[in-house]
Amino acid sequence: MVEKARQSGMTDQVLVRPATSEDLPEVARIYNHAILNTTSTFDTEPKTVERWRDVFVKHTDAYPLLVAEAGGRVVGWGALRPSVDRPAARFTVENAVYVDPDCQGTGIGSALLGQIVERARANGYHAVVGMVVAGNEASERLHLKLGFQQVGFMREVGWKFGRWLDLIVFEKLL
Repeated sequence: MVEKARQSGMTDQVLVRPATSEDLPEVARIYNHAILNTTSTFDTEPKTVERWRDVFVKHTDAYPLLVAEAGGRVVGWGALRPSVDRPAARFTVENAVYVDPDCQGTGIGSALLGQIVERARANGYHAVVGMVVAGNEASERLHLKLGFQQVGFMREVGWKFGRWLDLIVFEKLL
């Protein structure tokens, strides 16, 4: 399916836009796939659309929730959120990017993260961080491609699928 997406020129027709409440079922579907099948998130239980509605209202212009749309359907999402809940850290945000498994490797993640970084810059943030589970090579490559640097490594901070997981900290100063 990924090869089909590449051959179809899907990335040439990707629209990155603010999410609407109508997008939440697809956002939940994409994220729930990651929860149940990958270590790219430390969440372990699927999130309902109702739970996403609670999250959605917290996303504002300052902390946008964006979706990537291609061929009339949502194929990925990305967001900014506070990285640390303390006033002195208010100029640093954390990013999250998730792409439909059938569309990974087609440039959608780059389009999303690129827009997220631009939104962060426009909002006056100083730094964007990404917390990437070690071994998630696609996310590691994505962050490096968009100018992030590896600035930290935390050992065994998550337990999922019967094993300890490490986190790589990426940072991009704006």
